[in-house]
Amino acid sequence: MSDLKNKLAVKANNRLLLKDYDPGDTSGFSQKDASKLTKENIDRLKKFQYLLYAENKHSLLIILQAMDAGGKDGTIRHVLGPLNPQGVRVISFKTPTGEEVSHDFLWRIHQHTPKTGEICIFNRSHYEDVLIARVHNLVPKQIWSKRYKHINSFEKLLLDSGTTIIKFFLNISQKEQLQRLNDRLEDPQKKWKANPQDFVERNYWGEYMKAYESAIQKCSTSYAPWFIIPSDKKWFRNLAVSTILVNTLESLNMKFPHVDITQ
Repeated sequence: MSDLKNKLAVKANNRLLLKDYDPGDTSGFSQKDASKLTKENIDRLKKFQYLLYAENKHSLLIILQAMDAGGKDGTIRHVLGPLNPQGVRVISFKTPTGEEVSHDFLWRIHQHTPKTGEICIFNRSHYEDVLIARVHNLVPKQIWSKRYKHINSFEKLLLDSGTTIIKFFLNISQKEQLQRLNDRLEDPQKKWKANPQDFVERNYWGEYMKAYESAIQKCSTSYAPWFIIPSDKKWFRNLAVSTILVNTLESLNMKFPHVDITQ
């Protein structure tokens, strides 16, 4: 299964074109096999989470980015939802507040990073400041173009403080996105999630792909890699994300602390 992690990782400094990545790829897995393996991965994740908390030396930051309806919420629910909520935090970054805008773009991010023993999931993240900010010209190019370097430095700081960072781009096709957006309109239990702006943003698909290509290419590093996850098939998305998380936590070689208690 480590082959899956290597296949989906974006190598540092490699030229990137998202059109070369098939959102419908399943790496030869069937849905039945993938579902079984995902369940096994989640069981292992529960054990690793407990060990992470007990050892209290490492923390894990998971960054989820995707186009609207790309599956961020579904990934959190199906892969990370079964974990112990006492050791997991989910942060959803919305439009910056007035106070947040008055600081540097990383100010609001840094205060939500995980403490030792904790897993933190960013549903959208500091990468919005080189994505939507770029696509909609919210700041001049001379500002957002410098942010890639700031992001890499910020993530290196987190690494040096004991935080392991994994970044997932959930890659869906335009066709699949439209189907999911329409499904929200037709399903009474999902209609509340429907947002007219999501359909407007589809008009900027090409611009978003270019922005994602730049962000992923410039900010996929050896210490904070990006993974492009084919996500048209939700079951494969869950398998891929859970596999990468298991492989990453396993590589930390965590151990339960020794406690010497004498009576």
